[in-house]
Amino acid sequence: MWKLRFLNACQTAGMLETSVRLLQLLSLLQVRRDWSGADLADRLGVTTRTVRNDVERLRILGYEVSSSTGVTGGYRLAAGSALPPLLLDDDEAVAVAVGLRVAAAGTVTGLEETSLRALAKLERTLPARLRPRVDAVRTATVSAARGGPTVDVETLTALAGACRDHVRLRFDYRGRDGESARREVEPHRLVYTGRRWYLLAWDPERDDWRTFRADRIIPRLPTGARFTPREPPEDAATHVVRGASSLAYPHRARIRLHVTAEVIAGHDRMSAAAGLLTPVDEYSCILETGTNSLRDLARYLMSLDVGFEVLDPPELRVLLRELAQRCAAAAVDPA
Repeated sequence: MWKLRFLNACQTAGMLETSVRLLQLLSLLQVRRDWSGADLADRLGVTTRTVRNDVERLRILGYEVSSSTGVTGGYRLAAGSALPPLLLDDDEAVAVAVGLRVAAAGTVTGLEETSLRALAKLERTLPARLRPRVDAVRTATVSAARGGPTVDVETLTALAGACRDHVRLRFDYRGRDGESARREVEPHRLVYTGRRWYLLAWDPERDDWRTFRADRIIPRLPTGARFTPREPPEDAATHVVRGASSLAYPHRARIRLHVTAEVIAGHDRMSAAAGLLTPVDEYSCILETGTNSLRDLARYLMSLDVGFEVLDPPELRVLLRELAQRCAAAAVDPA
């Protein structure tokens, strides 16, 4: 439909160069937020009057192009009532294709099918020169990410809207025990750790910051009154990772790793959900984490294959000494 309308407009204009120029104009408007008429005319090699005429043609095609007069006047491609075709350069097209494929295996309910539909449309129109790049990523990549709980896209949208508009959010929250409770909070940020979505919010009832798993939230609409946003004592991602990786578990631990935070962050066994890394010096860092089982944590620390010392809890040091004694006994040469 869009292609037909575009061709009809070009036929009405009566010149092939007009259609080419319209595409060039549309591409420029999508690259930068604001353009003066003179700048556009210079880029396109035409007069400012021709720019005005071409802008009007784009409006006929459904593109919302706003204009203003005066010294700071110019043109801006605004959001319309419908999504018109987008013009992407080669790198942008490849990035979108790869991103859609990742989203198709993501943690947002219903986004998988939508992403695959959008990807199919994009791949049908990809130039032949770009398809090998997209195919190379698809065939050479194997996802090792563990699937996390999925979040309904409407829930995620409601949470994000409340964060943006600074309105109180009322919802039912299902705890770890499966019981639901009514909550009312001042939402701050959504944080995605790579496996789960979390909502960081100020809880007036508890007079403290709280982290909620988004997949356990059932929003109650409409939202509540507006509030004046406040800033948490640390950035949202750090606060959520600290809470999700340690505070939610019965056993919390602080480990000094004898390696820099930058190096261990790249370890294939170290994900954002594993714990919070804090640099100490050029030789070490602190890992704050949590676990349901100290024995499991001991095995995990050994799998990192780096030196470490346990700062907390003492029970973990006792367990490691017991394991060390067993290993030492097993390493003795048989008589």
